[in-house]
Amino acid sequence: MESARSSPAPFPWDEAMAFGFGVLRRSSREFWAMTPRELASAAGAIFGEPREPFARSTLVALMRAFPDKQENSA
Repeated sequence: MESARSSPAPFPWDEAMAFGFGVLRRSSREFWAMTPRELASAAGAIFGEPREPFARSTLVALMRAFPDKQENSA
């Protein structure tokens, strides 16, 4: 039986161009000369490095500590 593979998400070109042109204020020539690693490094310098996702146990602990609804004690 073949396992179902999900395709990787397409590269977010709209967001990358908005960041490169709008935030970094790069010209077209400068933007298109950047490597993806350079673009990611610039984004990390401005927005901070991406964090590891929560472990399921951390999420469950946070949900218990900060529930969306208060339980009735009546």
